Amino acid sequence: MNNKTPYAPQAAAQLQYVHLEKLYGYLPGLTESLPTIFGVSPQEYADIRERFHTQTRSAAVQLLADPVFADRVSQVPFPRGARILAVGDSITDDLQSWAEILRHVLAIARPDDELTVVNAGLSAHTTAMILRRWPSLLHPAPDWILCGLGGNDVTRIAGGKPQATLTESIENLRELRRISAERTDARWVWLTPVPVDEERAAANPGFRYGASSWRNTDVTALAKAIRDFDDSVVDLVDVFGVPAHPELQGPDGVHPSLTGQQRIVTALVETLHRLVVGANEG
Repeated sequence: MNNKTPYAPQAAAQLQYVHLEKLYGYLPGLTESLPTIFGVSPQEYADIRERFHTQTRSAAVQLLADPVFADRVSQVPFPRGARILAVGDSITDDLQSWAEILRHVLAIARPDDELTVVNAGLSAHTTAMILRRWPSLLHPAPDWILCGLGGNDVTRIAGGKPQATLTESIENLRELRRISAERTDARWVWLTPVPVDEERAAANPGFRYGASSWRNTDVTALAKAIRDFDDSVVDLVDVFGVPAHPELQGPDGVHPSLTGQQRIVTALVETLHRLVVGANEG
Protein backbone atom coordinates (compact mmCIF):
# COMPACT_ATOMS: atom_id res chain seq x y z
CA MET A 1 0.00 0.00 0.00
CA ASN A 2 1.17 3.54 -0.71
CA ASN A 3 1.94 5.03 2.72
CA LYS A 4 2.61 8.59 1.55
CA THR A 5 -0.83 9.71 2.66
CA PRO A 6 -0.83 10.07 6.48
CA TYR A 7 -4.52 9.25 6.66
CA ALA A 8 -4.16 5.78 5.10
CA PRO A 9 -4.05 3.81 8.41
CA GLN A 10 -7.06 5.70 9.74
CA ALA A 11 -8.85 5.22 6.44
CA ALA A 12 -8.29 1.47 6.63
CA ALA A 13 -9.86 1.35 10.09
CA GLN A 14 -12.82 3.41 8.91
CA LEU A 15 -13.31 1.53 5.66
CA GLN A 16 -13.49 -1.75 7.52
CA TYR A 17 -16.81 -0.75 9.05
CA VAL A 18 -18.14 2.38 7.28
CA HIS A 19 -19.76 1.78 3.89
CA LEU A 20 -21.54 4.92 2.77
CA GLU A 21 -22.55 3.36 -0.53
CA LYS A 22 -25.03 1.14 1.33
CA LEU A 23 -26.75 4.16 2.83
CA TYR A 24 -26.35 6.81 0.15
CA GLY A 25 -25.60 4.91 -3.03
CA TYR A 26 -28.41 6.77 -4.76
CA LEU A 27 -26.47 10.06 -4.61
CA PRO A 28 -24.89 10.96 -7.96
CA GLY A 29 -21.12 10.65 -7.91
CA LEU A 30 -20.88 9.10 -4.45
CA THR A 31 -18.97 6.00 -5.53
CA GLU A 32 -16.36 8.07 -7.35
CA SER A 33 -16.04 10.39 -4.34
CA LEU A 34 -15.44 7.72 -1.70
CA PRO A 35 -11.60 7.81 -1.83
CA THR A 36 -11.67 11.57 -1.32
CA ILE A 37 -14.17 11.29 1.53
CA PHE A 38 -11.84 8.87 3.34
CA GLY A 39 -8.74 10.96 2.60
CA VAL A 40 -6.94 8.52 0.31
CA SER A 41 -6.16 8.22 -3.37
CA PRO A 42 -8.28 5.94 -5.59
CA GLN A 43 -5.40 3.44 -5.67
CA GLU A 44 -5.05 3.44 -1.88
CA TYR A 45 -8.81 3.00 -1.56
CA ALA A 46 -8.71 -0.01 -3.91
CA ASP A 47 -5.67 -1.45 -2.11
CA ILE A 48 -7.33 -1.21 1.32
CA ARG A 49 -10.46 -2.99 0.14
CA GLU A 50 -8.39 -5.63 -1.69
CA ARG A 51 -6.42 -6.32 1.48
CA PHE A 52 -9.61 -7.10 3.39
CA HIS A 53 -10.83 -9.22 0.46
CA THR A 54 -7.60 -11.23 0.54
CA GLN A 55 -7.74 -11.69 4.32
CA THR A 56 -11.32 -12.97 4.28
CA ARG A 57 -10.60 -15.33 1.40
CA SER A 58 -7.58 -16.70 3.26
CA ALA A 59 -9.78 -17.17 6.34
CA ALA A 60 -12.25 -19.13 4.21
CA VAL A 61 -9.48 -21.31 2.73
CA GLN A 62 -8.20 -22.01 6.24
CA LEU A 63 -11.66 -23.15 7.39
CA LEU A 64 -12.14 -25.37 4.35
CA ALA A 65 -8.85 -27.14 5.07
CA ASP A 66 -10.79 -28.94 7.82
CA PRO A 67 -12.47 -31.89 6.03
CA VAL A 68 -15.32 -32.01 8.56
CA PHE A 69 -16.14 -28.34 7.98
CA ALA A 70 -15.82 -28.74 4.20
CA ASP A 71 -18.19 -31.71 4.23
CA ARG A 72 -20.75 -29.76 6.24
CA VAL A 73 -20.53 -26.84 3.81
CA SER A 74 -21.27 -29.22 0.94
CA GLN A 75 -24.49 -30.22 2.72
CA VAL A 76 -25.69 -26.78 3.80
CA PRO A 77 -29.28 -26.58 2.47
CA PHE A 78 -28.82 -23.66 0.11
CA PRO A 79 -30.37 -24.59 -3.26
CA ARG A 80 -28.63 -23.74 -6.50
CA GLY A 81 -28.96 -20.04 -7.27
CA ALA A 82 -30.06 -19.15 -3.73
CA ARG A 83 -29.90 -15.55 -2.53
CA ILE A 84 -28.71 -15.35 1.09
CA LEU A 85 -29.33 -12.09 2.95
CA ALA A 86 -27.00 -11.39 5.88
CA VAL A 87 -28.55 -8.79 8.19
CA GLY A 88 -26.78 -7.15 11.09
CA ASP A 89 -24.77 -4.27 12.47
CA SER A 90 -21.03 -3.54 12.24
CA ILE A 91 -20.15 -7.13 13.16
CA THR A 92 -21.80 -8.10 9.87
CA ASP A 93 -20.90 -4.94 7.92
CA ASP A 94 -17.20 -5.52 8.70
CA LEU A 95 -15.20 -6.16 5.50
CA GLN A 96 -13.77 -9.25 7.19
CA SER A 97 -17.05 -10.35 8.77
CA TRP A 98 -18.67 -13.76 8.98
CA ALA A 99 -20.85 -12.79 6.00
CA GLU A 100 -17.81 -12.00 3.86
CA ILE A 101 -16.01 -15.19 4.93
CA LEU A 102 -19.17 -17.19 4.20
CA ARG A 103 -19.31 -15.64 0.72
CA HIS A 104 -15.79 -16.92 0.00
CA VAL A 105 -16.46 -20.32 1.59
CA LEU A 106 -19.46 -20.91 -0.68
CA ALA A 107 -17.70 -19.56 -3.77
CA ILE A 108 -14.71 -21.86 -3.21
CA ALA A 109 -16.53 -24.99 -2.05
CA ARG A 110 -19.67 -24.77 -4.21
CA PRO A 111 -18.85 -22.67 -7.30
CA ASP A 112 -21.37 -24.43 -9.55
CA ASP A 113 -24.27 -23.59 -7.19
CA GLU A 114 -24.02 -19.87 -8.01
CA LEU A 115 -24.94 -18.83 -4.47
CA THR A 116 -25.21 -15.10 -3.71
CA VAL A 117 -24.45 -13.72 -0.24
CA VAL A 118 -25.74 -10.16 0.19
CA ASN A 119 -24.09 -8.34 3.06
CA ALA A 120 -26.85 -6.05 4.35
CA GLY A 121 -25.03 -5.26 7.58
CA LEU A 122 -25.19 -1.60 8.58
CA SER A 123 -22.79 -0.29 11.18
CA ALA A 124 -24.23 1.48 14.24
CA HIS A 125 -27.79 0.38 13.36
CA THR A 126 -30.26 -0.77 15.98
CA THR A 127 -33.15 -3.17 15.32
CA ALA A 128 -35.47 -0.17 14.96
CA MET A 129 -33.23 1.44 12.35
CA ILE A 130 -33.08 -1.77 10.31
CA LEU A 131 -36.85 -2.14 10.63
CA ARG A 132 -37.27 1.25 8.95
CA ARG A 133 -35.23 0.03 5.97
CA TRP A 134 -36.50 -3.54 6.00
CA PRO A 135 -38.99 -3.64 3.09
CA SER A 136 -36.39 -2.26 0.66
CA LEU A 137 -33.84 -4.86 1.80
CA LEU A 138 -36.23 -7.64 0.79
CA HIS A 139 -35.96 -6.77 -2.92
CA PRO A 140 -35.07 -8.97 -4.67
CA ALA A 141 -36.58 -11.53 -2.31
CA PRO A 142 -33.98 -13.65 -0.50
CA ASP A 143 -34.23 -17.42 -0.11
CA TRP A 144 -32.49 -17.36 3.29
CA ILE A 145 -32.12 -14.65 5.91
CA LEU A 146 -29.29 -14.81 8.45
CA CYS A 147 -30.03 -12.18 11.09
CA GLY A 148 -27.51 -11.01 13.68
CA LEU A 149 -28.94 -7.86 15.24
CA GLY A 150 -29.05 -6.44 18.75
CA GLY A 151 -25.50 -5.36 19.53
CA ASN A 152 -26.41 -1.70 19.21
CA ASP A 153 -29.71 -2.11 21.03
CA VAL A 154 -27.78 -3.03 24.18
CA THR A 155 -25.29 -0.15 23.82
CA ARG A 156 -25.53 2.26 26.75
CA ILE A 157 -24.76 5.94 26.29
CA ALA A 158 -23.17 7.88 29.18
CA GLY A 159 -24.01 5.06 31.57
CA GLY A 160 -27.72 5.32 30.92
CA LYS A 161 -30.29 2.87 29.62
CA PRO A 162 -29.66 0.64 26.58
CA GLN A 163 -30.70 2.19 23.26
CA ALA A 164 -33.62 -0.23 23.22
CA THR A 165 -35.25 -2.15 26.03
CA LEU A 166 -35.28 -5.93 25.88
CA THR A 167 -39.00 -5.84 25.09
CA GLU A 168 -38.48 -3.33 22.27
CA SER A 169 -35.66 -5.37 20.76
CA ILE A 170 -37.68 -8.57 20.72
CA GLU A 171 -40.73 -6.80 19.29
CA ASN A 172 -38.59 -5.30 16.52
CA LEU A 173 -37.00 -8.65 15.68
CA ARG A 174 -40.37 -10.36 15.58
CA GLU A 175 -41.66 -7.59 13.33
CA LEU A 176 -38.77 -8.15 10.93
CA ARG A 177 -39.72 -11.81 10.84
CA ARG A 178 -43.41 -11.04 10.29
CA ILE A 179 -42.77 -8.68 7.40
CA SER A 180 -40.41 -11.11 5.70
CA ALA A 181 -42.97 -13.91 6.03
CA GLU A 182 -45.56 -11.72 4.32
CA ARG A 183 -43.27 -10.72 1.47
CA THR A 184 -40.94 -13.69 0.95
CA ASP A 185 -40.65 -17.44 1.47
CA ALA A 186 -37.21 -17.03 3.04
CA ARG A 187 -36.00 -19.42 5.71
CA TRP A 188 -34.44 -17.85 8.79
CA VAL A 189 -31.46 -18.35 11.05
CA TRP A 190 -30.89 -16.00 14.00
CA LEU A 191 -27.46 -15.15 15.38
CA THR A 192 -27.44 -13.89 18.96
CA PRO A 193 -25.43 -10.80 19.95
CA VAL A 194 -21.74 -11.35 20.64
CA PRO A 195 -20.45 -10.99 24.22
CA VAL A 196 -17.97 -8.19 24.74
CA ASP A 197 -14.74 -7.66 26.64
CA GLU A 198 -16.00 -4.92 28.95
CA GLU A 199 -12.51 -3.81 30.03
CA ARG A 200 -11.23 -3.45 26.47
CA ALA A 201 -14.36 -1.57 25.43
CA ALA A 202 -14.13 0.77 28.41
CA ALA A 203 -10.51 1.61 27.53
CA ASN A 204 -11.14 2.21 23.82
CA PRO A 205 -10.64 5.91 22.95
CA GLY A 206 -13.45 5.98 20.39
CA PHE A 207 -15.99 4.46 22.74
CA ARG A 208 -14.82 6.74 25.56
CA TYR A 209 -15.29 9.78 23.31
CA GLY A 210 -18.82 8.67 22.45
CA ALA A 211 -19.54 7.62 26.06
CA SER A 212 -20.61 4.20 24.75
CA SER A 213 -20.47 1.11 26.94
CA TRP A 214 -21.73 -2.46 27.01
CA ARG A 215 -22.68 -4.90 29.74
CA ASN A 216 -22.60 -8.62 29.15
CA THR A 217 -25.69 -8.95 31.33
CA ASP A 218 -27.58 -7.03 28.61
CA VAL A 219 -26.05 -9.15 25.85
CA THR A 220 -26.91 -12.44 27.52
CA ALA A 221 -30.47 -11.35 28.36
CA LEU A 222 -31.16 -10.53 24.71
CA ALA A 223 -29.49 -13.74 23.55
CA LYS A 224 -31.62 -15.77 25.98
CA ALA A 225 -34.79 -14.21 24.54
CA ILE A 226 -33.67 -14.88 20.94
CA ARG A 227 -33.01 -18.53 21.78
CA ASP A 228 -36.75 -18.88 22.40
CA PHE A 229 -37.59 -17.97 18.77
CA ASP A 230 -39.08 -20.68 16.59
CA ASP A 231 -36.37 -20.60 13.92
CA SER A 232 -32.85 -22.00 14.18
CA VAL A 233 -30.51 -19.96 16.38
CA VAL A 234 -26.72 -19.69 16.42
CA ASP A 235 -25.87 -19.02 20.06
CA LEU A 236 -22.79 -16.79 19.94
CA VAL A 237 -22.81 -16.43 23.72
CA ASP A 238 -21.92 -20.11 23.86
CA VAL A 239 -19.37 -19.69 21.05
CA PHE A 240 -17.55 -16.65 22.51
CA GLY A 241 -18.04 -17.25 26.22
CA VAL A 242 -18.73 -14.61 28.88
CA PRO A 243 -16.68 -12.52 28.93
CA ALA A 244 -15.66 -13.07 25.34
CA HIS A 245 -12.52 -15.16 24.90
CA PRO A 246 -9.59 -12.76 24.33
CA GLU A 247 -8.60 -14.47 21.06
CA LEU A 248 -12.10 -14.07 19.63
CA GLN A 249 -12.58 -10.38 20.43
CA GLY A 250 -10.70 -7.62 18.66
CA PRO A 251 -8.72 -4.79 20.28
CA ASP A 252 -11.79 -2.64 20.96
CA GLY A 253 -13.53 -5.42 22.89
CA VAL A 254 -16.75 -5.21 20.86
CA HIS A 255 -15.90 -6.24 17.29
CA PRO A 256 -14.69 -9.83 16.85
CA SER A 257 -11.21 -10.58 15.62
CA LEU A 258 -10.79 -12.40 12.32
CA THR A 259 -10.51 -15.60 14.36
CA GLY A 260 -13.77 -14.71 16.09
CA GLN A 261 -15.46 -14.11 12.75
CA GLN A 262 -14.23 -17.51 11.56
CA ARG A 263 -15.73 -19.07 14.68
CA ILE A 264 -19.08 -17.47 13.84
CA VAL A 265 -18.97 -19.05 10.37
CA THR A 266 -18.13 -22.44 11.86
CA ALA A 267 -21.05 -22.22 14.29
CA LEU A 268 -23.40 -21.06 11.53
CA VAL A 269 -22.43 -23.94 9.25
CA GLU A 270 -22.89 -26.39 12.12
CA THR A 271 -26.38 -25.02 12.73
CA LEU A 272 -27.31 -25.25 9.05
CA HIS A 273 -25.91 -28.77 8.88
CA ARG A 274 -28.10 -29.81 11.81
CA LEU A 275 -31.10 -28.76 9.75
CA VAL A 276 -30.08 -31.28 7.09
CA VAL A 277 -29.50 -34.02 9.65
CA GLY A 278 -32.83 -33.31 11.30
CA ALA A 279 -34.65 -33.40 7.98
CA ASN A 280 -33.02 -36.72 7.09
CA GLU A 281 -33.89 -38.22 10.47
CA GLY A 282 -37.45 -36.96 10.14
